[in-house]
Amino acid sequence: MSGFHIEAFVNAFIYAMFGIFIFTASFMIWDKITPYDLWKEIIEGKNLALAVMVGFMSLGMSIIIAAAVH
Repeated sequence: MSGFHIEAFVNAFIYAMFGIFIFTASFMIWDKITPYDLWKEIIEGKNLALAVMVGFMSLGMSIIIAAAVH
């Protein structure tokens, strides 16, 4: 019974792409609802607190999406 199962691989790939799409869309929505441009503020403004907040927000969204897709 051991071996490569193409169906399982295809399912995992589809769910991974779906999760990445949801994460990207949710991040873009979060960027739109904030009063400033996140990337500009982090990169040009060197706002470390915002960078940490965006990092933790990304981890949180990833965990939620992974649990929902799984």
